[in-house]
Amino acid sequence: MFFLLNELYKIHSFYKFSLDSFVIVVNRAIDIVAERMNPKKEPPAEGEEEEENKATEEDKAEDEPMTPRTLNKRVEALTESITFEAFNYTRRGLFEKHKLLVATMLCLRILIRKKKIDENEVMALIKKEVALDVPNQAESLKFIPESAWAAVKGLENVKLFANLISQMESEALQWRKWYAEEKAEAAELPRAFKDVSLFHRLLLLRALRPDRLSGALTQFVFENLGEAFIE
Repeated sequence: MFFLLNELYKIHSFYKFSLDSFVIVVNRAIDIVAERMNPKKEPPAEGEEEEENKATEEDKAEDEPMTPRTLNKRVEALTESITFEAFNYTRRGLFEKHKLLVATMLCLRILIRKKKIDENEVMALIKKEVALDVPNQAESLKFIPESAWAAVKGLENVKLFANLISQMESEALQWRKWYAEEKAEAAELPRAFKDVSLFHRLLLLRALRPDRLSGALTQFVFENLGEAFIE
């Protein structure tokens, strides 16, 4: 997370974060998890020896070695807490127009680390590769602007879309209908791609309907990180 913060100056020179501040945020996140897993107990009233004995037994249980399962659970809780607290700290200093961008950057990095998405495909989303040698458009696909057609050809460098143009030609009416949708990010895609992941839908929107990309990114972050990251 700190390495992400260190790169935000590329978005705006205002965005500078110190390691000392980040350490404070991390410590706070750790304290939150510790409090959640081991809530402090109220001191027993005088004469309530039975409750004292019970508390002593619970404390002893807490000192016992953790099993691999409980250790993994704690590590997962710490990771989630640190990620959210660091993000929450960061977004307080962001311009409104950059909040979704930073949330998306974080989401993509997490998914790459978990090997849920391919890093090369993420780079294709970021760079929006535009082909230099662009084939002529079929008459049935003339509804796609020339500016987007080069991006469609560039998208064929992604394995899933290797035959995108030929598939678009065979389902031209369905593509025309999808392209004309007001909310293309939520509309059903043509048959050949109707079951693609939300991430791969982002690639299609980036090439064909960039005006609807923000809505799709919001949904993408929501589904992968949760509502708290887009509030």
